[in-house]
Amino acid sequence: QVQVVESGGGLVQTGGSLRLSCTVSGLTFEGYLMGWFRQAPGKEREGVSCINWSSTRTYYTNSVKGRFTISRDNAKTTLYLQMNSLQPEDTAMYYCAPAGTCSNTIIAGRPDFGRWGQGTQVTVSS
Repeated sequence: QVQVVESGGGLVQTGGSLRLSCTVSGLTFEGYLMGWFRQAPGKEREGVSCINWSSTRTYYTNSVKGRFTISRDNAKTTLYLQMNSLQPEDTAMYYCAPAGTCSNTIIAGRPDFGRWGQGTQVTVSS
């Protein structure tokens, strides 16, 4: 069965950096668009970034452009998110999952994917 395990979150000060990792098992990782999503308390989950199978296309929500970098290692079935210049508004639980839509305007999960991981908490202090 599909298992998603996110790690790398933590507490950092404004301007700090973190690198998130997400290891996926139970599916053909290289066959999927993959994305990072986040959910802050009291807010809906939003798409942060996504990447195609060959890493030739990456997309970011406007608020993180120029600060976050998504990457993947298909051999290790692992997705990464390098986050620099972190701001308090980046505070959220971060999740990775297969992406259903991956474009400049929409980053969305697959509606047929229900096995979200536990997430990893990112907290940025001001």
